[in-house]
Amino acid sequence: MLRARSALHTFLKKYVVLSVLPVVPMLAAGSAWAHNSAKKVEPALHLLSSVPIPVNDLNTGAGTFSFDISYVDQSTGVYYLADRSNFAVDALSSESIVTQIVPNNGHAPFRGFTPCAPPAGANDCAGPNGVVAAFPWLFVTDAPSRVLTFDLRQNPPLTVSEVTTMAGEPTRADELAYDPKDGLILAINNAASPPFGTLISVNQTTGALAVVKNIIFDAANGVDARNGVEQPVWDPGTQKFYLSIPQIGPNPTVGGVIRISTAGTVEATYPITFCSPAGLALGPNENLLANCNTIWANNGSLWTGNADRNTDTAAPQLVILDAKTGSILANVAGAGVGDEAWFNAGDNHYYAASSGSNLAPNALFPARPPVGTAMTAPVNVSQGAATLDVIDALSQTLDQRVPTLNVPADPSGSHPAGTAHSVAADADTGHVFVPIAANNAVPNCLTGCITIYGRYDPDQD
Repeated sequence: MLRARSALHTFLKKYVVLSVLPVVPMLAAGSAWAHNSAKKVEPALHLLSSVPIPVNDLNTGAGTFSFDISYVDQSTGVYYLADRSNFAVDALSSESIVTQIVPNNGHAPFRGFTPCAPPAGANDCAGPNGVVAAFPWLFVTDAPSRVLTFDLRQNPPLTVSEVTTMAGEPTRADELAYDPKDGLILAINNAASPPFGTLISVNQTTGALAVVKNIIFDAANGVDARNGVEQPVWDPGTQKFYLSIPQIGPNPTVGGVIRISTAGTVEATYPITFCSPAGLALGPNENLLANCNTIWANNGSLWTGNADRNTDTAAPQLVILDAKTGSILANVAGAGVGDEAWFNAGDNHYYAASSGSNLAPNALFPARPPVGTAMTAPVNVSQGAATLDVIDALSQTLDQRVPTLNVPADPSGSHPAGTAHSVAADADTGHVFVPIAANNAVPNCLTGCITIYGRYDPDQD
């Protein structure tokens, strides 16, 4: 039986909702309970429904293509998505009602999908990017290098504060983590050179923000981050922040996770090889799941997905490590290539969203001779493959690879690519949310949608 939501949830549904959109259920095959020596096996995760994302007046295209981090506030059940195409944060309440939150109260609009000048990475100067909700506050990162607070008790949610993480820095503030005990945010500027983090204090009565300290991630400061930095998390057990680093030092096979104190001191580095850590999720027993963003081959070479250049077999993996010691607890083979990760306490599973896959159609065999001389990959005649990887946090093994969908960029330039790289879950319902870019393959997704997955099997109710 599902637990009832708190009074906060009822309040939020009443006062934050701006528009109501219908939900058309998707057909999905059920998965019955299997019996093996009287032991029940949990149903497989499957698609339950999809909710369309509306196109607002700020959207210059035909839907949502560029989006980033998503988050579920466990106290309210509301799902939030950083939606650059709509210059907004999309809020999904009751799994059917979409609200769009934009800066107000004298604060400048979100940056949207805006390239850097001079050109850099596609999202390096875009926004919104990261979202964390701790009712009544919603914290959102943006470009250039800013973090904002919204008061969710107001209708519409009121922008109450913003700070700049570093004066004059043109790149985005990206992912962030929140320590509710100390009222402290760790926000990351992943695309700066060198990348850096910023500790920001939160007045938990007013929502006001204040910059406390910058943490530079370079060799001179003890963390030689050569390929940006990625997802931070807060661990209430150790009272520390953790941050994934795709590459540490000159060897591209070596990345890791660093531990950061609430004073902004880098206390430890936990190396991880053949992974390029991106997403990071805190699970049970002070464990961390690192979502690996690069696929290496089974012989240690970089797997390219282009059999004309490298015939080595892909060896994708995710990595589980001990947050207290840094010890590698499990190499979860067969999952990736990933971005955001989430631990769902409702079913004790990690969920790793995919920005790509070793199942993409460029992985062709046999290779055309002579191997190693091709300058371009074989023609991609299909949509990009992507999966939602499901990892049992207790057995530390891969349960499923659930198909999602990557939407390629329009060659004419009308919209960027949209990858299914974002995921969040609600422990109360057990439901898992994955945003999908605009397409005509998924119902209710012509303008982009939020797909909802679950394990519920009506035959076993």
